[in-house]
Amino acid sequence: MCDYSLHLIASRPAKVADRLVSTDFATSITRGFTAIDQPEVAVCLRPGTELAFDNDVQYDRAFSMFGRARVEQHVARFRQVNMDDPHVHHDALEFPGGQIVMVTRLIPGQTATVLQLPASPQERGSDRAQDGMEGDMQDDVRDYVEARLREPIA
Repeated sequence: MCDYSLHLIASRPAKVADRLVSTDFATSITRGFTAIDQPEVAVCLRPGTELAFDNDVQYDRAFSMFGRARVEQHVARFRQVNMDDPHVHHDALEFPGGQIVMVTRLIPGQTATVLQLPASPQERGSDRAQDGMEGDMQDDVRDYVEARLREPIA
């Protein structure tokens, strides 16, 4: 799902294995994700989508005078917060240690891979053969990401 401030920007849903980059949208007051090869189209994540970042995640602190901060983890799950307030940003990333970072605070230019999408109600009732294919693809994506994370940083 894309935050309310991205409703006027072209968008598409995320897909497994998408290569994303955090972006500062020129026509909006927010940040979000685009596909590396489609910088003008926002990529919308559903709650529960799992991402693997290529490096530690950097974000702006709440008050700019305190500079940037870093989460020394590479895997995060997309979620929405503050849903009771329609006038604030809702898109966030939750890290394994429980830390939550608002997507709109991410430093632009950080790259990530979509590891896994949440199951939709239709997918939960699908046949087991399809579930096996999705599991194989998710295993392939995880293997790819793990190999990338082991590569030396250039």
